[in-house]
Amino acid sequence: MTCIGWLGVLLCTLGYLLLSLKVIKAESWTFQLFNVVGGLCLAMTALDTSDLPNAAANLLWMSIGIYALGRQLTSRKRTKAA
Repeated sequence: MTCIGWLGVLLCTLGYLLLSLKVIKAESWTFQLFNVVGGLCLAMTALDTSDLPNAAANLLWMSIGIYALGRQLTSRKRTKAA
């Protein structure tokens, strides 16, 4: 389970680093997927160790990423339909 936690740290940190360096945009699928998968990994590790506040924070982080991806997908469908 520790490896999953470190993967989460890597993905969330890498996403933020690439965003800060302007390599990717906040609206990009890459950034949001890093957040969703990273948040899931960190939440799983936190739940495994009964660290509920940390699990809740990472589940919220992941949920925000899922919401953003959903909005982007909906926006793309509307653009293609128009």
